[in-house]
Amino acid sequence: MSADYAVHGFGESPEVTLDDVPVRGELPRWLTGSLLRNGPGTFQVGTQRYRHWFDGLAMLHRFTIDDGRVSYANRFLETESYRAARDEGRIAYPEFATDPCRSLFARAMAVFDPQVTDSAKVNIARVAEHYLALAETPIQVEFDPETLRTVGVTGWDTSTFGRMTTVHPHLDEARHEAINLVTRYNAVSNYVFRRVDTRDPGLLQGETIASRPVREPSYIHSFGMSARHLVLVEFPLVVNPLALLLWLRPYIENFRWKPERGTRIHVFDRESGAHVRTMTADPFFAFHHVNAYDDEDGSIVVDLVAYDDASVIESFYLHRLAEPDVRIPPGTLRRLRIPLDGPDVRLHAEERSPIGIELPNVDYARFNTSPELRYVYGVGVRGERGFYDRLVKVDLAGGETATWHEADCYPGEGVFVGRPGRQAQDDGVVLSVVLDAAVGTSFLLVLDAASFTELARAELPHPVLLGYHGQFYGDRPSA
Repeated sequence: MSADYAVHGFGESPEVTLDDVPVRGELPRWLTGSLLRNGPGTFQVGTQRYRHWFDGLAMLHRFTIDDGRVSYANRFLETESYRAARDEGRIAYPEFATDPCRSLFARAMAVFDPQVTDSAKVNIARVAEHYLALAETPIQVEFDPETLRTVGVTGWDTSTFGRMTTVHPHLDEARHEAINLVTRYNAVSNYVFRRVDTRDPGLLQGETIASRPVREPSYIHSFGMSARHLVLVEFPLVVNPLALLLWLRPYIENFRWKPERGTRIHVFDRESGAHVRTMTADPFFAFHHVNAYDDEDGSIVVDLVAYDDASVIESFYLHRLAEPDVRIPPGTLRRLRIPLDGPDVRLHAEERSPIGIELPNVDYARFNTSPELRYVYGVGVRGERGFYDRLVKVDLAGGETATWHEADCYPGEGVFVGRPGRQAQDDGVVLSVVLDAAVGTSFLLVLDAASFTELARAELPHPVLLGYHGQFYGDRPSA
């Protein structure tokens, strides 16, 4: 990895509005709407620097596509953590792997008055017509999708104290539901599933539908949902809740890898919340679920991007990402089959494809909870070393793969957008914001999803820092 990559991908970004972004190639005429993306807008505050890719101050991005033209805007989320950093010229709130420089007295007082970051920089969701910037803390930030201005804060739970949540809520338009998992830390902690009725925009906090006590909670970034069940995969990266209350080190550095626990899989009835079964699998780790469905044989099938251990988190520290020989452990698509009846056997996650993949994206609107889901899109690394430098497409049915790569280019998450009226599952485009480290700028790449070849790119005059997730919202349904 070149020094230019580290500078442009993990530096600082100005706020910009561009009414007409130059387009090379031809955009499909049916492609109309906005790609909203989330991620860090700066890794530097005054003389202080954040330590990890999952730190930084949140910045929203909007690419609007209409009649073959592209406009762009970005804006920092106007949160307490952002305002404090801007006004005080220092990192004021603890983040995923960065803790503010505080005195022993200040650390002691934090036990009684904890500062929870509201830098919601990881994902975006539209829930009950509210556009939300999502974080792993329980504070979610509403924003205006046109102007990107911050509206206010909300959350999945009734309190922010001792709470964490996932950044991948499940949305079911047919059942008017949004469901997320909250971890409540205490002497005896609890995993809590919360459900929101998306027909009522005034009830964003929703109701509890299921809970499970736990002594050492796991770090959980996402969860599985089938048509009838909720699946909590509890990886053996766990924490003593007391360590979090004492605030002696950054959040993620309190967690410990305990492979002897195995991976515990808890299944709940989606409607009643009743606990159905808990089983144990071989130890592994994952950030992202891909899909889950109820199979005809009475089992639940869960697909994830999985790792043998949690060392991938360590590889995302910025000092490691700046090294030219950085090695990011490859995640691979793996499948768990969870029987709801029969003996309590140890489960094993079966590898579905050997190709490395992360930030998985699917045709969620049509095929979430469906066994018919065929294609998964993501990012990967071409060799054994370096950062994510290619886009990947995996066919779950036949195992075939396709990739896109360009020298010195580092793509972000590939977002699938289906063509209206399509018949084939991959009839559409894949959108990705790509950093060109050779020239220090970024572009919006538009790939034909079927052939995985370039259709067009909209070229920005500046770099977009490496972010995480986003969503496409069209003027007409893409599903």
